[in-house]
Amino acid sequence: MAVAIRLARFGEKKRPTYRIVVADSRAPRDGRFIEKIGIYDPNHDPAVIRIEEDKAIEWIRKGAQPSETVRKLMIKSGLLKKMAESKET
Repeated sequence: MAVAIRLARFGEKKRPTYRIVVADSRAPRDGRFIEKIGIYDPNHDPAVIRIEEDKAIEWIRKGAQPSETVRKLMIKSGLLKKMAESKET
């Protein structure tokens, strides 16, 4: 089973909010997921990005692949930088 970290869309019409979820890569975008690890709300200025760092790091170490969008959000939140620093020590 290939596991992906990706966005699931929620919210009102024309005002999306997203959950950052860990899901089977074959599951539908807004369908079944394994675990919710954060939120992304682009409607605020600046956009709200909340990721549970310990869960995200754990899933990446288990082999979950983040989507391009989630990877960019992790870079913005500084999560990937923390991961790189923790690998060095």
